[in-house]
Amino acid sequence: MNLDNTKAQMRKGVLEYCILLVIDGKPLYASDIIEELKSSKMIVVEGTLYPLLTRLKNDGLLTYKWEESTQGPPRKYYEVTNDGRTFLNEMGESWDELVEAVRMIKEHK
Repeated sequence: MNLDNTKAQMRKGVLEYCILLVIDGKPLYASDIIEELKSSKMIVVEGTLYPLLTRLKNDGLLTYKWEESTQGPPRKYYEVTNDGRTFLNEMGESWDELVEAVRMIKEHK
C-alpha cells in the first residue's frame, strides 16, 4: 500500500471543507486560497482548485465578484454564501464527530 497515495486521498476528502473554511469571513482571490492551503500543508494546485471552486459555486455554497486590479486584469474574489455557511457549520459538526471517533479507536487499541 502506498502511504503517499493514501495521504493524498485523505486530503482530497476534506479539501472542499477546507476551502470553505479558508474563504469564510473574507473574500479571497484564488491564489490567496492556494497560498493559505499550502501554508496549512493542504497542498493544492490551480488545476485542482478551480474545478472545486466551480462545483462549490454551482452548488450555491460560494459566490464571486469581480474587482479591478492595479496589476493587470480584474480579479475574481470568492465568498461563502449563507447556504455555504450553513453547510460549513454542518460539515464542522461532522468533522468533529469523525475526529472524535478516530480518537476513540486509537485510544482503545
